[in-house]
Amino acid sequence: MKEFDNQVALVTGGSTGIGRATALAFARKGAKVVIASRRVKESEETVQLVKEAGSEAIFVQTDVTKAAEVESLINQAVKTYGRLDYAFNNAGVEGKIAPITELTEDDWDNVIDTNLKGTWLLMKYQIPQMLKQGKGAIVNNSSGFGLVGYGYLSPYCASKHGVLGLTKSLALEYSKVGIRINAVCPGAIATEMQDRVSSGEQARAQMVAAHPIGRLGEAKEVADAVVWLCSDAASFVIGQALAVDGGFTVQ
Repeated sequence: MKEFDNQVALVTGGSTGIGRATALAFARKGAKVVIASRRVKESEETVQLVKEAGSEAIFVQTDVTKAAEVESLINQAVKTYGRLDYAFNNAGVEGKIAPITELTEDDWDNVIDTNLKGTWLLMKYQIPQMLKQGKGAIVNNSSGFGLVGYGYLSPYCASKHGVLGLTKSLALEYSKVGIRINAVCPGAIATEMQDRVSSGEQARAQMVAAHPIGRLGEAKEVADAVVWLCSDAASFVIGQALAVDGGFTVQ
């Protein structure tokens, strides 16, 4: 028996990067995995990788900013596998890198709607199913920039700070009824998003230097933290923001 046998995990933003790594980490522990993303080809590749890891998976194309699509996602997960035990709310965008004077209202709305509203909508529809089951675990993906500020990424920082406030508030609301809600706060992780934020050798070197460990993180390192927060080993962990950041935020 594996730790998560007969359990079901939902991973949004599961097409690549941290999301894909987390889907595979759940699969290796025995969980069936529901992959949600807007990207079809990459998500189908994740489904295949989950199957190669010895588990089951489905892909549900989802825009997490749309309530109807999020509700349909949860319904399809439960219709397919009968339950929902774990959720990693990971879908997010970094947005435009620029001073506030150069940002438009659409720039702001795009980031806030995806990163913050999307996380809110996902929990709005995940929690009722977990209440029916009497237990569940949710991990939201915030960021090291949800703990500290960073210039020229103000909408992103605001959204990720908001994710932590949402995490803490709902953790208090539902901890007594068996639903544990926490967050991870990754530092710079070697993913496509990080390549966009720090493109070029000089920018990458600066980002590496900003982390006391002296390197970028790996997606698997965040995935392992997510899976741990969902496990019984973290049964007394409620409403926490776990920094997986190579020391970035303790400087």
